[in-house]
Amino acid sequence: MTDFNAEQIRYISRKRVAHLATCDKDGVPTVVPVCHVFKDGIIYTPIDKKSKKVAPSKLKRVKNIIRNPNVALVMDEYHDDWDKLSYIIIVGKAKLLDHGEEHSNALKLLCNKYEQYRDMKLDTLGLPVIKIIPERVNSWGNI
Repeated sequence: MTDFNAEQIRYISRKRVAHLATCDKDGVPTVVPVCHVFKDGIIYTPIDKKSKKVAPSKLKRVKNIIRNPNVALVMDEYHDDWDKLSYIIIVGKAKLLDHGEEHSNALKLLCNKYEQYRDMKLDTLGLPVIKIIPERVNSWGNI
């Protein structure tokens, strides 16, 4: 697991959306926007209740993580004033949590951060949470 400096922790914690990249068994990437929380150097992102065309276990990102746990998570900020550009890229391993204390705690944190998750009662749906264990971090710009 990698260490984050104080500025990186603030940046990650205030961001409302990130982009999660996974790869299938053939190395073909998929990128999806995700909501997330950061706790003790770990990032959690849920599989939520929003409309999906397939069951949670059939989602591309879920199948990819099962077959290949290597992931990247990108958070960035664009400004027309390029002195204010910034990004952070976190590379690590992901695993799926579908029960237990860590799963419950992650859901509570997500519900605290996002009102929409409280409204959909995310913590009562029994859906998995993706746990990202960072191995490398690279940040640049106005962080």
